[in-house]
Amino acid sequence: MVEIYTDGSSRGNPGPGGYGVVLLASGHRKELSKGYRLTTNNRMELLAVIAGLEALKKQDLKVTIFSDSKYVVESVEKGWVFQWNMKPDFAKKKNRDLWKRFLKLYEYQNISFVWVKGHSTNKENNRCDQLATAAADGFELIIDEGYEHEKNNKNGMFD
Repeated sequence: MVEIYTDGSSRGNPGPGGYGVVLLASGHRKELSKGYRLTTNNRMELLAVIAGLEALKKQDLKVTIFSDSKYVVESVEKGWVFQWNMKPDFAKKKNRDLWKRFLKLYEYQNISFVWVKGHSTNKENNRCDQLATAAADGFELIIDEGYEHEKNNKNGMFD
């Protein structure tokens, strides 16, 4: 069994952002984080989940993801993302680039989600928050290409 704790952060919404992940499995621990120059909180929450799943080297694992994002947890647990994916207007859905990445990863694991209250007593969620905010405040922020492309398309800068 693998436990993945996740959190996302954005300094402004949109603004500089980051994610933090703690993976726990068989006595092993791995921490991940990355910062972006312009993004949203929801994107970082979802990207944290994706980064955790992409770090897994095996398939068909029982994975429990702990997140304080109702946006992410409810989108999956209530089946909304699976419904969105079946509709023609999915192309207009916010964060579709990340949801598509998530859906591909979802196929290869046995995933369940647990919502945890943010900034509370969950030690690992608090650690993820520290990782995410430190990443957002970092100096080597990378481009969230999906967000900036979506933003620029809405402004008519691309066909």
